[in-house]
Amino acid sequence: MKRIMLLAVCLLLVGSVFVSSEAAEKKKWRIGFSQCNLGEQWRANMYEELLRAVERHSDELELIHKDAQLDTTRQQAQIREFISNYENGLIDCIVIVPKESAPFTPLVKECYDMGMPTIVADRDVLTDDYTCFIGGDNMVVGRAAGEWMREKMAGKSAKGVELQGMMTTVPAQERNKGFLEAIKGADMEIIFRADANWMEAAGRKEMESALSRFDQIDFVYSHNDPMAHGAYLAAQSAGREKDMLIIGIDGMPHEGIAYVKTGQMDATFVYPSGMDTTIETILKLKRGEKVPKRIMLNTTLYDKDNPNGKTVGTNREIWDLEAERAKN
Repeated sequence: MKRIMLLAVCLLLVGSVFVSSEAAEKKKWRIGFSQCNLGEQWRANMYEELLRAVERHSDELELIHKDAQLDTTRQQAQIREFISNYENGLIDCIVIVPKESAPFTPLVKECYDMGMPTIVADRDVLTDDYTCFIGGDNMVVGRAAGEWMREKMAGKSAKGVELQGMMTTVPAQERNKGFLEAIKGADMEIIFRADANWMEAAGRKEMESALSRFDQIDFVYSHNDPMAHGAYLAAQSAGREKDMLIIGIDGMPHEGIAYVKTGQMDATFVYPSGMDTTIETILKLKRGEKVPKRIMLNTTLYDKDNPNGKTVGTNREIWDLEAERAKN
C-alpha cells in the first residue's frame, strides 16, 4: 500500500511539473515599448510594423506602448514606470527606442541589471548592458551613401551640404562618419553642415541658409529623407534644384522612394525599422532561447538605375562583441 501511495505521489508531482511548464509556455508576455517620438513619419511607420508583428502572435504577446513625443524627461519617466511595472509583474520585457544615447544609457543598464529582458532598437546607447540591440547598420548606410555620391561627383571639384540628424544620437554620428570615410581622398568638400533634428522644416531652413551663402552647391547629403525633401524645396524655390544631387536615408515608399520616382531626390537608402526581427527575438527569449548581442540590418538603394531597389550589405548577427571589435 505504501508503495502504491508513493507511486501516486510521484506521478502527481511529475504531472504538476508538466502542467506548470505548459502554463509558463502559454503565458502571454507583456511588452513595454518606449518610443521616443511618434511625430516622425518613419517612427509612425515603425509603430505600424510593430502592431502588425504583435498581432501575428497575439496568442503569445501583448503590447503596452508609450510615446515620449521627443521629450527626454518624459521618456525617462516612462521607462521608470516600466521598471516599476516589471517589479510588480505587469510586464515581462522592455523595448527602448531612445531619443538620445547618453541620457538613456543608465536606464538601459538599470533595466538589464535587474534581470528584465532589455532590447534597444534603432538608436544605440553607450553601454553593452542590454540583452540585444536591433537596428540598421548606420556605418554601412553612411558609407554606401558616400560611395554613391563619390561616383556621381567623379571628375569635378564638388562642394556639398550635409544636413545632420540629432548629433547627440549614435545613428547621426555614424551616418556622418561613414559618409566622410567613403569620400576621403576625393575632390569633395562639405562646405556647410547643420543639425536639422531630423525634421523637414528645419532641413529646408538650413538649406535656405546654405543657398544664400554659397553660389556652388553640387550635392546634398541628408541623414534622413524628410530633411532631404526640405533641401529640395529650398533649392526649387531658389531655382537651383537642377544644380545639385540630393540623397537621403529612410527609404519609405510614400516618402524617399516616392521622391526619387518624381525626381525630387536622386537616391534614398532604406533604414529598416527592425520590428519583425524585434518580435522574433522576444519570442525566442520567451522560449528560453539564446539571442545574439547585436542584430545589424542591411540597407537597400533606390535611385533611377535601381527603381526596384538594390540590396547593400547583409544582415549580421553578432554574438561576441569583443571578437567583433577586435576585427576593427
